[in-house]
Amino acid sequence: MKDFNFNISTKILFGKDQLNNLADEIKKYGQRVLLVYGRSSIKKIGLYDEILNIFKDNSITHFELEGVVPNPRIDKVREGVKIAKDNDVDFVLAVGGGSVVDSAKLVAAGFYTDSDPWDIVIKKEKVTNALPLGSILTLAATGSEMNAGSVISNEETGQKLGWGSEYVRPKFAIMNPEYTYSVDSYHTAAGTFDIMSHTMENYFTLNDGAYLEDRFAESILKTCMKYGSIAIKEPNNYEARANLIWANSWAINGLLNAGKSTAWSVHPMEHELSALRDITHGVGLAILTPYWLEYCLDNERSEKIAEFGYNVFDIEKTESTFEDAKKAIESLREFFISLGIPENLQKEGFKKEDLPIMARNCVNNRPKPEINGFKNLKEEDILNIYKMAF
Repeated sequence: MKDFNFNISTKILFGKDQLNNLADEIKKYGQRVLLVYGRSSIKKIGLYDEILNIFKDNSITHFELEGVVPNPRIDKVREGVKIAKDNDVDFVLAVGGGSVVDSAKLVAAGFYTDSDPWDIVIKKEKVTNALPLGSILTLAATGSEMNAGSVISNEETGQKLGWGSEYVRPKFAIMNPEYTYSVDSYHTAAGTFDIMSHTMENYFTLNDGAYLEDRFAESILKTCMKYGSIAIKEPNNYEARANLIWANSWAINGLLNAGKSTAWSVHPMEHELSALRDITHGVGLAILTPYWLEYCLDNERSEKIAEFGYNVFDIEKTESTFEDAKKAIESLREFFISLGIPENLQKEGFKKEDLPIMARNCVNNRPKPEINGFKNLKEEDILNIYKMAF
């Protein structure tokens, strides 16, 4: 196991009545709040009105950035930065899923620079300060409420890129599983696999001796498999929603990669799908992952993939580790299909001519022209995986 530092400063307020603590948490940092949210969902479930009543009762002044969309756009972030600066806000509150939190993070960082916020994403501008921010989560998927990362899309350049800074790690997150009851089956499935993908990106490494982290990862994967199916069949099942939203945080807050050397592979490949066709992120990950594992499968990696099958899918061990690894991959694919995830890119509207464009963009958007992960992938390898997934 490698040396590591692990420090999560985000305060989690988990449960049905935690909104009662919202005003006290905000007032630790300020009283002029930029409220960032998506489209209509928080209004439909009554959460928007509850928040505004809390603001009114506690003399908190607020301004709004409405309309953040999935695969959040830089244009909306620019709008948010302008609102924040024009009104001298001192706190940012994100209410929604990961796209809302990711946008709020860049607004918070963009407040303290005169540069375009996209310069932060492309590493042209260094983050040296940010407004404090908190979140109220309404979707179990990205884990952005408990980490320092963010992903933003730029329609002008056709890019979807990740960035991060400890300055934008949320101060607190309110997590009431009831706020996720209204998430439909399609997005519940996509969110479930988003959690699983974060977990697997950290899990599939070689020879790092991180036994405990891998057992943590397997428990999160089994939790998603158990409760993802239940939440789809029973949307108002509190136990299912609670376990998913909590698994969501621990999949990507630094716990699973502590002591490991992880370089994510499927996420950068999926970002090109979202950038080109605006596909739901979790769906793209679910389509690509089994094909990526098939491409990675060789004598060196078969034992790790087979271990995944034994411990997550309870596959019976045979004399052939290689065949057991194949069964593990097929079990993963069957699970996705059981949740209603399409099994190929063609069903999501992709065309053959898209594939080389995405492969080229994938390497061009990286510091080095390859992915150095579970198996090193060059442009040709990435294209081959897209072809398999097509």
